[in-house]
Amino acid sequence: MSNVLSRFNPSLATLPVYVPGRPIEEVAREHGLDPASIIKLASNENPFGPSPKALVAMETVLRQLHLYPDGSASVLKRALAESLGVRTENLILGNGSNELLEFVGHAMMCPGVEVVVPEFCFAVYPIVTALFGATLVTVPAVDFAADIDGLIRAITPRTGVLFLANPNNPTGTRTSRENILRLLREVPKDVLIVMDEAYIEFLEDPVDLVPQILSGQQTNLLLCRTFSKIFGLAGLRLGYGIASPALISAFEKVRQPFNINSIAQAGALAALQDHDHQARTRDNNRVGVEYFQSAFKAMGLPYVPSHANFVLAKTGRGGAVFAALQQRGIITRPMGSYGLTDWLRISVGTPAENARCLIALREVLAAMPAV
Repeated sequence: MSNVLSRFNPSLATLPVYVPGRPIEEVAREHGLDPASIIKLASNENPFGPSPKALVAMETVLRQLHLYPDGSASVLKRALAESLGVRTENLILGNGSNELLEFVGHAMMCPGVEVVVPEFCFAVYPIVTALFGATLVTVPAVDFAADIDGLIRAITPRTGVLFLANPNNPTGTRTSRENILRLLREVPKDVLIVMDEAYIEFLEDPVDLVPQILSGQQTNLLLCRTFSKIFGLAGLRLGYGIASPALISAFEKVRQPFNINSIAQAGALAALQDHDHQARTRDNNRVGVEYFQSAFKAMGLPYVPSHANFVLAKTGRGGAVFAALQQRGIITRPMGSYGLTDWLRISVGTPAENARCLIALREVLAAMPAV
């Protein structure tokens, strides 16, 4: 006998599910730990939290939550445009940069369209591709990094979208300026290049692609950025895209009304102006990455040199190491879902959190039976 389940879209049967880093409260209940004793180094969040200015700004709007937010986020968009040197017509805001990726799916993907991604890409790219019935084309990585030549060769007349994160999550690798510019030159103009720049603020000399958009040279380029990382506002879910007005206009057609809530708009506006908080986060991250990588080298653990705010290390039996650390109140990220079963991704925390994590990791690895 048929029922409503038989009406489901057939693609749901094979649609992959994104698995986020585990929340502190859940780990505390599972292991009988005090939530205050747990440190989370799993989701590449800002260990300093939001800007103090953002906290004050968000509190000011709490008494106005009976009113709908500004549907265009006009004040925030103007401030963001000024900080980037673009026009508001070059910007679109999303409920996290993940929503921006869904805009791409709505506008560009359907059965018969191919989507090119590098191996070890952000998990949401394949999910969005499957959601809209497009065909995923994965190009093998070279030393955990995107193979630019391979990505270019993978493009066919059926290719509609190419995703590339720089720096990349979960590997932390960086694509060189030369290779990025070559990619932009050689990819056909009818293929949308989505450059995911969620971690761009952690680069000391990032490739600035905004001028190419403003000049009209790159009408097929969408830059995706976020307030989740260096700004410390992951809980608000706010991302933004930079592209030509024609692309932005198309994406606006599939954007839900009021997708950016009032608290997010107020917090992001204040965080954008708190340059001291951003600088402090950047400095802490640089020291933290060096700390972990030096320690891993001394321990004989292979790792991927990182340009982001996390380090990917080969601990062996990543799931078991993750579980053992979790019992000690330290949440990291196992990489089995990326096909990296022996690897663990560790976000940079405060100096004290980093030191505690490293001590625990040494203890866990010393107690692990030999395989």
